[in-house]
Amino acid sequence: MYSLKNSDLLTIRPTNGNEGVFARRKILKGETIIQFSGKLFRNEEIPPLKNPEDDRYIQIGPNQYLGPSGDFDDYFNHSCDPNAGVSFRREGEFLMAIRDIAQGEEITWDYSTTMDEDDWEMDCACGSAICRKRVRDFKYLPDELKKKYAAFGIVPDYNLRYLEK
Repeated sequence: MYSLKNSDLLTIRPTNGNEGVFARRKILKGETIIQFSGKLFRNEEIPPLKNPEDDRYIQIGPNQYLGPSGDFDDYFNHSCDPNAGVSFRREGEFLMAIRDIAQGEEITWDYSTTMDEDDWEMDCACGSAICRKRVRDFKYLPDELKKKYAAFGIVPDYNLRYLEK
């Protein structure tokens, strides 16, 4: 895992009234960026949030979530046109580049790829030309986008059932 204090790959900077993670060097498509960490929670154990945008929990299975870690993985923002995605492996959950990421570019992922609980949504302000305006569960994504994400290897097994057969 990368340390907030001495990463040669990542830095946290202000962005759009929030904070985001930016690349300190070029990151190549397929490269692992970070492993997600944090305490495991069930949905009912997650404390209520005043603002959905403050959520630092990531769904990793049916009723399984990783909580905030205090490291870089808490600061990656959502985008409807992301440059990274979560790869689920035997060793854990990793953020990987789904295209080349330029030095100085913000690293983002589509939160909808891991979501399957019909319990949490938020307005989207990613600013992408293809912004969906709402972050919702994977099952609500357009079929072509679901297929694209599956081809990148960033759809967890529990969401594969939503792919058009």
